[in-house]
Amino acid sequence: MLVTEDSKRSVGGTNGSNGLPIFSERLAFVVFAVSDALALFMPASSMLMFLGILTARYAVQDFLYSLPKRLIIALLSLFLSIIFMMIAFTSILYLVFGDEKRWVLGLVSSLATIPVLLFAFLQFNPLLDIISSTYGPGIFGKRGDCILM
Repeated sequence: MLVTEDSKRSVGGTNGSNGLPIFSERLAFVVFAVSDALALFMPASSMLMFLGILTARYAVQDFLYSLPKRLIIALLSLFLSIIFMMIAFTSILYLVFGDEKRWVLGLVSSLATIPVLLFAFLQFNPLLDIISSTYGPGIFGKRGDCILM
């Protein structure tokens, strides 16, 4: 079997002389590496925030300030981890199928957005409610300042 230089580059792997990945010069590989690292760190921070909610002491001040803030951070980091996971997935698909089979890239990338959209659809309104009730005027605001005419 004859192996040419072009066939070696399309397969992937490492460069024999220095051990660097063949795709390391491409922007999609850098996007994959960064988004893969962020997709690793974001769920860990989300899990730690959810565990912080679970192990809270449940005092009155916790329900007003600490627990909603932890829930906001946990939900945002979970949403970001899903986004970074999908970016890593689509960037590696671009590296593999980007030059030859664009229809596979478009089909799989559009299917990969379903979990992001589903999570955003299910969790965005409760997240906005939590943010507005935590950092907005709230129900315990002063009522004496409002003057009716």
